[in-house]
Amino acid sequence: MKRTEEMPMTEGIQRVKISMSFPLRWVNSYVLSEPDGTITIIDPGPRNSQTEQEWQEALADLGLTFSDIHQIVLTHHHPDHLGLSGWIQQMTGAPVRMSTRSRQEADYMWGSDSHINTILPDYYGCHGMPEDKTEQIHEHMKAFTSQITPLPNVTPIEDGEWIDMGGKRWAAVETGGHAPGHLSFYAPESMEILCGDAVLPQISPNISLQPGSDPQPLLSYMEGLQRLGELNVKHAYPGHRNPFSTFNERTVQLLVHHEERLQKLSERIQESPANAYDICVHMFGNRLGSHQLRFAMSETLAHLQELIRREVVKQEQQPDGTFYFQI
Repeated sequence: MKRTEEMPMTEGIQRVKISMSFPLRWVNSYVLSEPDGTITIIDPGPRNSQTEQEWQEALADLGLTFSDIHQIVLTHHHPDHLGLSGWIQQMTGAPVRMSTRSRQEADYMWGSDSHINTILPDYYGCHGMPEDKTEQIHEHMKAFTSQITPLPNVTPIEDGEWIDMGGKRWAAVETGGHAPGHLSFYAPESMEILCGDAVLPQISPNISLQPGSDPQPLLSYMEGLQRLGELNVKHAYPGHRNPFSTFNERTVQLLVHHEERLQKLSERIQESPANAYDICVHMFGNRLGSHQLRFAMSETLAHLQELIRREVVKQEQQPDGTFYFQI
């Protein structure tokens, strides 16, 4: 099976589809050809035996080997983007580059001193999630360790820094919301952007409120969309689904989407006070697997936090220590 695909709208960028779990099925990695014959890899994907083999096949398709990798550049710290970077670095010695904040988030989530496997289910429990569901989240979180081991040694990229990739100069644009420290890379001369999960063409990137991370992720995300929307983009290369040419319009659509969701949450709470889990079920249904439930719960909490910031709703603590929301 041929795993690489040259992007028809530009020269020097190959897309590599690396397998990941349902419902997304694959993550887009990108291979940028350097003038000296080496390559830069953007977001190599999650680590497991299948994806390791997929990279062997992809490099063979391109007539390359791991020794031809010049650098690995990461848009953000999520396992489906960062996962294989430490493994490739161990084999090649290639530098891994990402934002300082992204590396901090990776340590918080999966470092040797991380307690997120316990912290996150307990946090959901305080917001009404039943114990059987929090236990599933606990087991679900532990499963990520193998996908990101080993964590890479990182050479930081700062917001606004220029980085040479594929014979072009790209400006790093740091935004938050989907992931603190998320980097998009914008080439102004060719009006191209490697946008990771900051802007996706068909689905709305997950915006999650998690303890110990960004306390206002939806605000961060919407401010980032406004900043990205000011760029003049002809061709966008996202982390999921297909490259697209409607980047600027999509930033507006996503802003409207979140305003509509905020309105729906406000209307639900106007009906009667409720905890975040009940609101989550109202918005997303009660037939979600652990992975999707985690996304849905943290997204609900992110929107509720924005409604609190706007002074639309209030968060109150009940005698048993759990929280509910009311107008």
